[in-house]
Amino acid sequence: MSSLLEVRDLKIHFPVTSGLLKFQSGWVRAVDGVSLDIAPGETLGLVGESGCGKSTLGKAIVRLYKPTAGSILFRKCDITHLSQSELRPLRREMQMIFQDPSESLNARHSVRSILEEPYIIHNIGTAGERRKWVDEGLERVGLPSSSAEKYSFEFSGGQRQRIGIARAIALKPKLIICDEPVSALDVSVQSQVLNLMLDLQQEMGLSYLFIAHDLAVVKHISDRVAVMYLGKIVEMADAKDLYERPRHAYTQALLSAIPESDPTKRKNRILLEGDVPSPINPPRGSAFGHRISHPLYEQTIDQDLPLREIAPRHLVAADPCCLSAEDYDLVKRS
Repeated sequence: MSSLLEVRDLKIHFPVTSGLLKFQSGWVRAVDGVSLDIAPGETLGLVGESGCGKSTLGKAIVRLYKPTAGSILFRKCDITHLSQSELRPLRREMQMIFQDPSESLNARHSVRSILEEPYIIHNIGTAGERRKWVDEGLERVGLPSSSAEKYSFEFSGGQRQRIGIARAIALKPKLIICDEPVSALDVSVQSQVLNLMLDLQQEMGLSYLFIAHDLAVVKHISDRVAVMYLGKIVEMADAKDLYERPRHAYTQALLSAIPESDPTKRKNRILLEGDVPSPINPPRGSAFGHRISHPLYEQTIDQDLPLREIAPRHLVAADPCCLSAEDYDLVKRS
């Protein structure tokens, strides 16, 4: 099956300025060479610590940020350098659900006005048809059609996120970037919203890039999972394979932090030492190896550490600081 989305060696660097005259003094390497694919109807989970570049990558895919280098192909069309007018027809097929619905929904507009806006921007339907579609969209996400006459601040956080989802699916897109869509919600509401998203995916054939830092949530919704560290993907595999047998040391540490449902069962927690390196001045070698002061770090300086297939559909960075000796031998031979 061909990919719906193909990202190749994508880089997003932001200039750093200093001084009274704002001279450029460096770059923030928020995303530093990421490649991934998403198939039609697939959910790719993207996890990592805060500040690793997850949200920046998602916003760059829908071209809210302009890429510094690399390419983004959507349905085989290169959208990397398209102008805003050239992107407008594609906006119907690529949408985004934001983390905080209270910020992403305009409190001065009624829900009807918010949900009619996509149709108006793309000149779709008559006024009567738009009213009908808004009512149907609200009912599809589990809200009564009477909600359309209210304002977003009159709803709970979970209901506001349902409105955000209704707006994202209004134009029947193919791909939705989900930027931590349940992290601002109560735990009791998270499962309801996740199940809604799964139902909509099955009904509409949606593809998701699901960005989160809660690995238990990602496991529930994802077909595949990519692990990101300091602007790079360090491991990517089918969700079941990744959770059952993580290969990269950073992935193992993240998974060890998932709370155990059985309070009587003890879990070996991997506590990370050191600080996350700065994306302004990243290490010249293995970023994670530098963080944990690994004895093999010097060997990785100025070396390429590409993703290699260690098992079928399981990719991991060829990094001697982060793999067991046996796994590193495997990826070197691949």
